[in-house]
Amino acid sequence: MSGVQRYRATLARVEAHKLTRWIEPVLLGALFGALAVAERRRPLRRRENPGARRIGRNLALGVAAAGAVGLLERPVVAPLARMVAQRSWGLIPRLPLGDAAKAALCVVLLDYSLYLWHVLLHRVPLLWRCHRPHHADLDLDVTTALRFHVSELALSVPWRALQVVVIGVPPRTLSLWQALTLAEVMFHHSNVRLPVRVESVLCRLIATPRLHGIHHSVIDAERSSNYSSGFTVWDLLHGTARLDVHQQAIVVGLPDLRDRSQVTLARTLVMPGEDPGAVL
Repeated sequence: MSGVQRYRATLARVEAHKLTRWIEPVLLGALFGALAVAERRRPLRRRENPGARRIGRNLALGVAAAGAVGLLERPVVAPLARMVAQRSWGLIPRLPLGDAAKAALCVVLLDYSLYLWHVLLHRVPLLWRCHRPHHADLDLDVTTALRFHVSELALSVPWRALQVVVIGVPPRTLSLWQALTLAEVMFHHSNVRLPVRVESVLCRLIATPRLHGIHHSVIDAERSSNYSSGFTVWDLLHGTARLDVHQQAIVVGLPDLRDRSQVTLARTLVMPGEDPGAVL
């Protein structure tokens, strides 16, 4: 291959990478918009805290969370994923499987380890303080999928690095899983009422709005269920699955944060520093 041909091939790869980099956010943005429209037309639960102020608050927290991922997670996890690919670190590269099978198994194990992380967020006091801002939302819709505190994202960086190294996740598979997970998180946080027959099939495979609505209940026993962010098999295996609560009976949020003045943007930002038992 001549120097000109190598240059053209390199240029083509760069252009293809640029195009691919734009496709993902466009598709995720389109999904977010479609869910926002669908939940207005076919709401699953009554809207308890409608209005632009709440949506703006969730979007602001989402922007801050995205910034935290860009500044704290990506510089650590992306190089690790490249090293995994170069040095065959982790469990999956050692298995005698084809590339497609390895990628699929990586996605499954990433999803399972994310389930375990979610359980830890609820059961470890420090992690729960940082996760509380997500559950403090007085309503549940697609914007809640963006409502994560910067401190939670910061504390998740070592866990994500551990996932990548132990499982052996290469960069492309990691990017695929992250995009699929974000899409699924937007879907199951949405307030979209799906046909019962459709959701009864879907909930056997992946987390759905009805399943995750129960997880956002003010009642402890209901909130301590349906931790899965992707495949629901993890809740079934660990006995944390629940689908016996009527959606109209669910009160979304936390029992000690029932007033809108308690969940303003300013209060939400300082929430991890508060003692949950002392919040009035």
